[in-house]
Formats: sequence, structure tokens, C-alpha cells
Amino acid sequence: MAQAESAIEAGQVDHALAAFADAGRADPTRKEPWVRTAQLQFDRTNYAHAIVAAEEVLQRDPDDLVADGILTVSGFRIATGSLQRLQGRDALPSATARREAEMLAGTLRTTMGDEIFAEEAKPAPAPRRRAAPARRSQASAPAPARTAPAPAARPAGDAPASGNPFERIGGN
Repeated sequence: MAQAESAIEAGQVDHALAAFADAGRADPTRKEPWVRTAQLQFDRTNYAHAIVAAEEVLQRDPDDLVADGILTVSGFRIATGSLQRLQGRDALPSATARREAEMLAGTLRTTMGDEIFAEEAKPAPAPRRRAAPARRSQASAPAPARTAPAPAARPAGDAPASGNPFERIGGN
């Protein structure tokens, strides 16, 4: 493990991954080599490999939140990429793809709440022409001053996200 961590500090991620694999073979019951492998693969955007490593962690410790987070976010990123590819090929209208996307959206709503779905931007209403005001006599009171509407509050889900997708899941 120390050799793998040294390799990471030296920027040799491939060497570190090999050292973590060796550490995992040397002590198959330890989860730590798999946790680090999952983290490194996630950081490299190798989400499929990150999922495999996270599953290894969860076999050893079903309550590991880091592995669960890596597994979940990696799965979301793979699903997002797949949906974007299908959309680019106009394949999303297929019944199967649409049904799967709706199931994923439903699961996200159930687990994370509606606030994660951004409200669709509504087009601004077309300006309406006002009729010319009727002439007033000098004795009329002036019309009340118009105030600009207050800007809409930003929904909580629109807060700027940090680069860390695991910040809300806690740790072990």
C-alpha cells in the first residue's frame, strides 16, 4: 500500500494501480486497495473500472459509503453518457430507451427529491401593447410609481456545485 501511495505522489497512477492490485492479491480480505483503486479509476473517468473496484469494496464492507458513492456517481455518469449518445443518434424515441430514462428519473426523484431537477426555463411572455392612457384632468392624482419586480430566488438545487461529487455522502 505504501508503494502504491508513493507512486500516486510521484504521478505514476498506472504504477499505483498495479501496486494496489498486488496489495489486494496479497490480502484478499482488505478493502483499502480496492477503495483506492475505485477512487483512482473514478478520477481518471474510467467509470466502468471504478464500478468494478467499488463492488469489490462492497463485498468486503457492505456499509462503505465511499464505495457506494463511487458506484452511484459512476453509474450516473455512464447512464448520462449513454443517454446523450442515444439522443445524438435520435434513438431516444425508442420505447425501451424512453422507459429506462423515465425509470432513472423516477428513481432520482424518489431518492433525491424534485429539487435536483431544474425547472424548465419558461419563455418570457411577449410584451403586450398598452392602450394609450386616457387624458386626465389636472386635478387627478398622479399614478403610483411602478416598481420593478424582484428577481426570482434561485432554487436550492441551483447552488454552484463544488468539484467533489461525494461531498454530501459523508465518510466512513
